[in-house]
Amino acid sequence: MLFSSDLLFSSDLEPSRARLRLNSLAWALAAAAAAAAIGVLLSLADHNSAWLEPALRSGGCGFFYGLLAFHLQRVDPDDGHLQAGLVGAVCGICSLMRPLDVTAALPTVMMGALRGWLPLWLPLVGSALLLTLMNRVVSRLMRS
Repeated sequence: MLFSSDLLFSSDLEPSRARLRLNSLAWALAAAAAAAAIGVLLSLADHNSAWLEPALRSGGCGFFYGLLAFHLQRVDPDDGHLQAGLVGAVCGICSLMRPLDVTAALPTVMMGALRGWLPLWLPLVGSALLLTLMNRVVSRLMRS
């Protein structure tokens, strides 16, 4: 059986590999759903009728972030700088999909980049904040 107790936990009560895979997938799906929802809300707030593409892009980046964040949380749960760096790295990867016009003056290019990249970053940052909040709430509930 897939979810039997002997498969999910070993005899010394440490999480088994199957349990860790399920947790990793849950983090990834939660981050993807949060990022996709924020992406849809931002595109609808911008009166953009094409909401599916931003939702898929945000959800995909959120999924990628969720997978990495789960394993980072297991390795070093107290390193906030490393977690922030992970968000920044995934935002940077997300920024690579947006074309950038570099033929204008430097201040114009910088403002164009921020206007173009900020809508790409906000869903992922929101997803990271929600995932962190959810992790802290669940850990406090488990302790009490």
